[in-house]
Amino acid sequence: MHYPPAVASRVEAARISRWIDRFAAMTEPGHGVTRLAYSPLEREAHALFAAEMTALGLTVKTDAAGNTIAELAPTGDEGDAAEHAPAIGTGSHLDSVPEGGRFDGIAGVVAGMEVARIAVEEDVQRRRPWRFVAFASEEGARFGQACNGSRMIAGLTRSADLHALHDANGVTMAQAMMQVGLAPESVDSARWRADDWFAFVEMHIEQGGVLESKGTPVGIVDTISGSTRLQATLLGQASHTGGTPMRLRKDALVAASECVLACQAIATDPEHHGTRVTVGRLEVFPGSITTIPGKVVFTVDVRDVDSDRQRRTSEALASAFERISAARGTTLAVEVIGDTSPVVLPSWIVDEIAAGAADVGLAYRVLPSGASHDSQQINRVVPAGMIFVPSRDGLSHVPEEFTRAEELADGATVLLRTMVRLDAAA
Repeated sequence: MHYPPAVASRVEAARISRWIDRFAAMTEPGHGVTRLAYSPLEREAHALFAAEMTALGLTVKTDAAGNTIAELAPTGDEGDAAEHAPAIGTGSHLDSVPEGGRFDGIAGVVAGMEVARIAVEEDVQRRRPWRFVAFASEEGARFGQACNGSRMIAGLTRSADLHALHDANGVTMAQAMMQVGLAPESVDSARWRADDWFAFVEMHIEQGGVLESKGTPVGIVDTISGSTRLQATLLGQASHTGGTPMRLRKDALVAASECVLACQAIATDPEHHGTRVTVGRLEVFPGSITTIPGKVVFTVDVRDVDSDRQRRTSEALASAFERISAARGTTLAVEVIGDTSPVVLPSWIVDEIAAGAADVGLAYRVLPSGASHDSQQINRVVPAGMIFVPSRDGLSHVPEEFTRAEELADGATVLLRTMVRLDAAA
């Protein structure tokens, strides 16, 4: 297929930056960007994406899971055969963590919007449908489980599961979906058919410091880490801080503190090189300055590219918590609130992305992703790949998260070139 080199140069960094700013403005008051999963703000962001893609002439729909999908029809004279050919796609998510950054997820959606604009305005020839996806509820910050919209289209989360997932206020995912006009009882209908897809490529900020430290503009992901998420509840005995001798206390926070240190010790021992364990939330009850903590609830996120080690680490942590709890005279309950296996992405898509980067003269580095992504889930249905662009100081999920517009434009350029290559592939 003929692909004029000038098309790649039409990626506009300034336009990408403007779209980033528009999405960032859709946030709850406070520091950074807060646009939680299945909230009115997330749906507002999806509506903006849908309006822009509709204005470009794409056909747009929103499925029962809340994912928004815009389709660009093939060009040429192939007719129905081309219309029904397996599609290639790109996209990412539009929700954020509380007080997060403006680039995580959004960068990939905006890169797709820029690719769609160029494909329409430059009449880029296409043998297949091109689809641009804004996934719903990728972040696990609200409901504990990540990548919900993509898990639903991969058949990994079903409608019956949505009543068991809930946020800190007790709102179930099913209830949250209904509150924003979605139909949780119908999410099974959103599942993708493998026959409808040829390949999918997601662009994302790295959320790490490798590309920046090496001065490399593009990363190509070959492996995505898995994640096992635990919620532990320790019950001790609340009592007066002055009236209860130290030797008679059943302090749930002291036990929890030892559990946190056990996480650090296990993750940094020689057998766990590459394992990452994080206690990201810890709640203390009753939360009074003059009352011994009687209850502590905390979460643990275990990440690894080794599936067996990921699960063994989770089991080792639960066992360590049990020993600590017993020694401190408390009781313990541990619940698995999320579990996703690591994924090795198809090597042939890695090769196509590498060739696309080489086509436009951009250096690249093949590397793993420590974070979970929608591509990890949909890879079960459609062969998926990922393009990374640098993150300043390796920061993400914080307001300081930053990627230069020119770096985003480089990623979008490689994305466009890769999609053209995939479109031409047999």
